[in-house]
Amino acid sequence: MLIYLIRRLAQSALVLFVMSALVFLGVYAIGNPVDILINPQADQAEIARATAALGLDQPLVVQYRNFLVSAFGGELGRSFASNVPAVDLILQRMPATIELAFTAMIIAIVLGLPLGLWAGLWPDSASAKAIMAGSILGFSLPTFWVGLMLIMVFSVWLGWLPPTGRGQTVNVLGIDLSLFTWDGLRHLFMPALNLALFKLALLIRLTRAGTREAMVQDYVRFARAKGVSERRIVRVHVLKNIMIPIVTVIGLEFGSVLAFAIVTETIFAWPGMGKLLIDSINVLDRPVIVAYLMIIVFVFIFINLIVDLLYTALDPRVRLGGARA
Repeated sequence: MLIYLIRRLAQSALVLFVMSALVFLGVYAIGNPVDILINPQADQAEIARATAALGLDQPLVVQYRNFLVSAFGGELGRSFASNVPAVDLILQRMPATIELAFTAMIIAIVLGLPLGLWAGLWPDSASAKAIMAGSILGFSLPTFWVGLMLIMVFSVWLGWLPPTGRGQTVNVLGIDLSLFTWDGLRHLFMPALNLALFKLALLIRLTRAGTREAMVQDYVRFARAKGVSERRIVRVHVLKNIMIPIVTVIGLEFGSVLAFAIVTETIFAWPGMGKLLIDSINVLDRPVIVAYLMIIVFVFIFINLIVDLLYTALDPRVRLGGARA
């Protein structure tokens, strides 16, 4: 275990370094933030002073070295627009995005697993066909359109839910959360549902495919021959054997929800990291953009490590070193 963790940490450090170079070069090759951040009527002397103050007058290699120094110091650069550490701005918005992503994944898991299991156990039933048709809609409908329709129906026509914002929050261990207030839940429902639909459709189809494949395996037939009840067969033999690919997808999709909740956060004016990224792109706030992308890379690396560790709990035959018993 210790050797495995050390090896994974070394691999993660290498990935972060390579990604930092790619992200830095890609972001810093786009536009000139000075043109946006200063007065359009500024003369060349003012432009030169602003460029020097932001460190943009230095060679790219020097700028990247300064970025690495600030990264080791825990800042990941200072925001051009706010003149505060970029990581602080992101961490202020992160609880809202994590709360939204967590709620969306809970919705997808709670509904997707039983619906996919039902469709896999009784594939020819009318309900199973309806479930699969609904999953196709979940894949097909664009997120921005679904978000606008949710606002139109639940906010404009029915007036049940507020269209934008986060609502009332409560401080839990120093973190503001809206999950524990009624007003916060009303604000959270629509963006979480909008974000969950694609993941819900994916889990339904993955669970259904895994269930149908598992039900024809020899271990299921042997269990039936021994007189094991169908409920126990499903709970012990089927679910346990289809959980590894499902856990993998859940882990990766949770990371993608954190990284790509931008459209949903923009539509519902949810004050999370995605909206901060859009605002930063609009003013070419490069340090915030780079810091956001680096944090997302780290999140994916961390989630992959957790998923690998969960494999051994779900299937004792899996060894962290890659060998199998």
